[in-house]
Amino acid sequence: MNQAITLPHLTNDIVNSARKTRLCAYTVALEGWRRGLTLKWYTKDSDHFKDMVVFGVNPPGRLFSLSSDTKTHYFFRTRGDKVTSEAVEIGSDKDLTKVWLEKSGVPIPKGFGFDETHSEDDIVEASKQLTYPVVLKPTNGSLGYGVVTNIQSEKQLRKTINYVRNHLEYVEVVLEEHKKGLEYRVYVIEDKVIAAYNRVPANIKGDGIHTIEELITLKNLERKKNARLHSCLIDIDIEIKEFLEKADYDFESIPPKGEKIYLREKTNVSSGGDPIDVTDEMPEHYKNVAIEAVKAIPGFNHGGVDIIVDDSKPLEESAVVIELNATAQIGGILYPLRGKARDIPKAIVDYYFPETKDIDTSKSKVYFDFLTAMEPLENRSAIEVQINEAPKGELIRKKYSLTGDVNRQSFHHAISIYAQNNGIHGGINKNFNGEIDLIVGCDQKETLNDFKKYIKGLTHLAKVEKINEESWKEPIKVGFEINENFNVSKKESVNQALKRLRREHKKLTKEVYHLEKDNINIVTSRSWKASGLLRSAKNNLKKTIKKE
Repeated sequence: MNQAITLPHLTNDIVNSARKTRLCAYTVALEGWRRGLTLKWYTKDSDHFKDMVVFGVNPPGRLFSLSSDTKTHYFFRTRGDKVTSEAVEIGSDKDLTKVWLEKSGVPIPKGFGFDETHSEDDIVEASKQLTYPVVLKPTNGSLGYGVVTNIQSEKQLRKTINYVRNHLEYVEVVLEEHKKGLEYRVYVIEDKVIAAYNRVPANIKGDGIHTIEELITLKNLERKKNARLHSCLIDIDIEIKEFLEKADYDFESIPPKGEKIYLREKTNVSSGGDPIDVTDEMPEHYKNVAIEAVKAIPGFNHGGVDIIVDDSKPLEESAVVIELNATAQIGGILYPLRGKARDIPKAIVDYYFPETKDIDTSKSKVYFDFLTAMEPLENRSAIEVQINEAPKGELIRKKYSLTGDVNRQSFHHAISIYAQNNGIHGGINKNFNGEIDLIVGCDQKETLNDFKKYIKGLTHLAKVEKINEESWKEPIKVGFEINENFNVSKKESVNQALKRLRREHKKLTKEVYHLEKDNINIVTSRSWKASGLLRSAKNNLKKTIKKE
């Protein structure tokens, strides 16, 4: 399959500060904001969310509202307030979900639910009504945590029950028959499938040269380039080690060219799985199964449906629903590893604000800085933050490269103040050669022309020898920033500067960690070990030459 086709208005640069579930919230919020809707972000202490089911601690960046002149809707990540709390409760309880689906005739795996009153023996006794292999999973788990698949025997089941209940502390569990086949996440809004992708377990493909360990490192380098997958790398752990051993492999094995090696049973993207878009090629029958699953839960309205398809069976019998998710992550379909990205944020905002459907944001290159917006919520100085209105119309974008004596802070500050006062967005980037680049955008060409004249007139602050102008095609952030390392502008408090520097330090620390990890993988690889004698001989030769 071809490489991924991404959405031009949701490039990596735009979303790189919003990770994991924040990515889902940010993309929906950004779509509404670009349409001219009023956007506010909240902490969970806000009264607006007292009646909305919100799971976990959830730091800021997941709760927001969008408002038009006539109405306001509230969102938790991708789930809006048209999804009722009752529907969320049903969807988050896997046993209860099965009851509702079965009542509506939606195909599901045969199974049973157990709470804290049921013993290990109760679960084992119930397993006798099923056909091995079976699956044990937490009733209220998420992201695949605690899910153990392909349990082949009673002995293995008892071991799994102890692990899930006692070690992971998931007391309420569901036991069901293990269904073989391809697993899909289908995103549905009422009676329409918006997107579908195949969730493929973590895997690598042999090239006849590299070891499995080296191939995992190479696969992770590919995932690091993806806005969703860069935080979902394939971690080399005991689970992968044991999975490989069952297939008579180890980390030093060199698979032949073209051979696909699976590393896990679970398909979750968060544990290294590959999201592959299949929206266009998925048979209508499977889509209808997903739609009927959403309809089976009153007030569900939109969300994710997980299905498994056994294509060895007749079409009408091949698909079963294994899970519903009213707060589904959409990063996998926005940034698939292969295939075409699908604009779920657009579909969600269309559903809540149909009067804005005609506003096309697919060519928009403007966005707001996510981390800056979150700062007041993170430091608890506010429980809600409203984002400034998005610029209307398409921005004229330019890059001005200034040469000369142009690095005085007072010069940069004057440019920033002028830009902010005249509706010019972008920022100043300092180059290592002593020049600066102004990346700017404005809806009026005349305003940018006046801006250039203003810069040339600041002769008391700088000596501008030349301004080179060119078109800028990349996204532009609203507001105006001075991007100079360790520079504190007059508008930036000491505390704000320290927070910014801490963020930069944290980012660099992470990069160093990943580089060190990659280096360890290389040093411990077969090819590195094989070349050890050559390196040793080379070092000895150097020492001999120095002595001479």
